[in-house]
Amino acid sequence: MRRYPFSVVFILLLTVVLGGASQAQTAGSDHVIVLHAARLLDVEKGRLLKPGEVLVKGDRIIEVGTTVKHPAGAEIIDLGDRTLMPGLIDAHIHLFLHPGAEDLQTVLESVPQRTIMATLGARDDLMAGFTAERDMGTEGAGSADTTVRDAIDRGDIPGPRLRISGNAINTLGGHEDAIGYNPAQHVLPNADYANNAEQLVEVIREQFKQGADFIKIYETGPDSIRDGRLSTPYQYTEAELSAAVREAARVGKRVAVHATGEPGTLYAARAGVESVDHAYQLSDETMRQMREKHIFAVPTFTISEYFVAHPLTVNGGPREQELLDLHAQEFRKQLAAGVPMAVGSDVGPFPHGTQAREFVLMVKYGMSPLSVLQADLINGAKLLDWEGQIGELKPGYLADIIAVPGNPLEDISTLQHVDFVMKGGVVHKRPGP
Repeated sequence: MRRYPFSVVFILLLTVVLGGASQAQTAGSDHVIVLHAARLLDVEKGRLLKPGEVLVKGDRIIEVGTTVKHPAGAEIIDLGDRTLMPGLIDAHIHLFLHPGAEDLQTVLESVPQRTIMATLGARDDLMAGFTAERDMGTEGAGSADTTVRDAIDRGDIPGPRLRISGNAINTLGGHEDAIGYNPAQHVLPNADYANNAEQLVEVIREQFKQGADFIKIYETGPDSIRDGRLSTPYQYTEAELSAAVREAARVGKRVAVHATGEPGTLYAARAGVESVDHAYQLSDETMRQMREKHIFAVPTFTISEYFVAHPLTVNGGPREQELLDLHAQEFRKQLAAGVPMAVGSDVGPFPHGTQAREFVLMVKYGMSPLSVLQADLINGAKLLDWEGQIGELKPGYLADIIAVPGNPLEDISTLQHVDFVMKGGVVHKRPGP
């Protein structure tokens, strides 16, 4: 009897559990759909077309405008008083995390269990309108996100397009090591160890072998505030990060860092990483480097807000509020300095499918709705290396399209109420009766 790998078995099982959702709705290469709505967002020009229509054939957009061709036999979907717009992008997610004690999930839950939960999280994100995401580490589940990404790409399960990093990389005793446990128990870390440039190169090569699209490195932590300044020890020197960036670039790939403050953020910017995620506090020189090299900051306000209300420790709430206040204050300085922004929520420790709150918070702390939309859709497509493929409604682009009630240029919170989702020409969600 032929034996199949467990990953294949549980993906097939999930296809049944999820009702074969994507297979049942798969559009053939000749299937033609016309989408009609009261409005259509031109995110590049920052304007609305009224009304708006999109002609889709197979997985691609063919035509966009106030009116488009209606070929014979085309399926017409009239979305009424809604705004058609590109599918949302979340540039910082964790499919393998869920609300609860984050450090214990690796200990208490098996990798197969966490992988099944990751597929459910991917479905929830897609149904919330996020058609593309960047998974910033499985937090101890190794390269299991490769299986999830590939299953989505095959159409076995519903989910966003994914760029994945596998396990993140960390130093011994660093930010994601198993600190606070009995050392005799040898509790595993939530990231792969690399303690110098040579080890970084070795780990990076192994991660690419296992299917990673990019590399995620923990550069700073833990965080504290002293006299109004963020204190966060760095984990890798500039030379070590440069070695990592060179190794990734050798095979056409890039490095992103978890980095909240100095000097780690400056080391990362000088090394030429693709993004500085969290970026609580940046020096003038770091901001200059990021602006000139077009390195994105990914603020992740939603996770900070969530931890204020749901602290991980008994007395953690006030500390988290202090960090959030500092972050909001520094964010305004970063905007004034011209630091490029992308949108990422750090969803996982808070429920998947709720991360559109990030748009609301970025507007609250200083950006206009249009600027946030451009940061998400145009910058996000660049950050995920899908520029020219997603993030705008243009002929030739992938048909990743959502619809929201109201006008997102006036009320960004409407992105929390996505009620139509198409990804690659396949309709995954329609408005209710």
